[in-house]
Amino acid sequence: MARRGQDKGWLALWQEACAEGEDGFRRVLEHVVQGMLEEEMTSFLGAERYQRAQGRRGYRNGHKPRRLKTRVGTLELLVPQDREGRFQTELFQRYQRNEKALVVAWSPMERS
Repeated sequence: MARRGQDKGWLALWQEACAEGEDGFRRVLEHVVQGMLEEEMTSFLGAERYQRAQGRRGYRNGHKPRRLKTRVGTLELLVPQDREGRFQTELFQRYQRNEKALVVAWSPMERS
């Protein structure tokens, strides 16, 4: 499962992934998606973790474990939550459990 504070260097993570094969690629994808979720929450709140800011629009309130099935395996994610329960990631729908929504979320990047 993804862990908060897990910050391996990208090169080390990629080298491990190449050695492990398909399971390694799943771990890299899990790491990337987890980072995107954290950045999305930071953008939503208008402040980094523990940052005091005038324009802050809320506060973090832990994480909720979530499994997302993909072609490379099941991703074990920790979806960030805010105190008021307003945060909803754009990567996948609230009850979506497969990669279909993840592919749709990334499709605008492919067009550019």
